[in-house]
Amino acid sequence: MTLSCRWFGAAAVALAAGGAFAGPIDKDKCTFKGFKLYGKVQFVESFPDFKVQIVNSFPDLKVQTVSTFPDACGKWQTVSSFPDFTVQIVKTFPDLKIEYVRTFPGVP
Repeated sequence: MTLSCRWFGAAAVALAAGGAFAGPIDKDKCTFKGFKLYGKVQFVESFPDFKVQIVNSFPDLKVQTVSTFPDACGKWQTVSSFPDFTVQIVKTFPDLKIEYVRTFPGVP
């Protein structure tokens, strides 16, 4: 096996393991990887449903934190138990980039 074949195989495995084929946000359903992008969220340190990076520009999703009724795209209510999905905040290699907003949450 040549060096280029080994490199290509290793690169393909690394990309697949890194979630590069997770797919984009479904704007119509406001979902990502089968999870709705609104509702009750729990922040975790390991084994999240997806990883997010907080940015100030060009987000994949604009997030508004709410205390009740997280029933629209981008509205997140933080809980410590019984979440709809779990999220890990990362600085590199996120599944999604989010921006916190006070108004107009959702997919830009």
